[in-house]
Amino acid sequence: VPFVLQDYPLTLSVVMTPAVIRRIVTDNPACFMLKHEDWPGLEKISALRGFQKDGLLRPLSILTGNGGLFLDFEMERGADGAMTGYAFPDMLVEMVKLSAAGERDKAHDLFDAHLPYLRYEQQPGVGLAVRKYVMMKRGAIASDAQRKPGSALSAAARQEVDYLLTRLESRVRNQGST
Repeated sequence: VPFVLQDYPLTLSVVMTPAVIRRIVTDNPACFMLKHEDWPGLEKISALRGFQKDGLLRPLSILTGNGGLFLDFEMERGADGAMTGYAFPDMLVEMVKLSAAGERDKAHDLFDAHLPYLRYEQQPGVGLAVRKYVMMKRGAIASDAQRKPGSALSAAARQEVDYLLTRLESRVRNQGST
């Protein structure tokens, strides 16, 4: 049965070094992907891709998480893409495409345009409410309501999100990106 190895020490409290990941992947042919969510983790991606370059690790897809907070450099270090929650999945797709095409400055410009909102969405506790509010505004979902214990956004938080979205739209429009 194929499986994904999740490397998320902040939540799982298990720290896997690149050598441990290499051993797990080598000893388990059914492991076909690494969900990389270590923080910081750029060096880990580089080490794993280095093992592959040296013939010490078979091909392995690496998808990142952490809300995309480090996607700009994760792609440069060898990640294949992101598998994470974000209210603008189209931006994540474009980031991956730009990175794959070697359009480094365009990829970073796009990432930088989204970073203020991305940071706001990644707040512990309120982040999902922020994401759902924006997804509702974008027409992707009908309601931003959450089950308990989730909370609704305050009026002040909605105003902050709306402000960030206005600034994001302006930045993206000036770049001609998503």
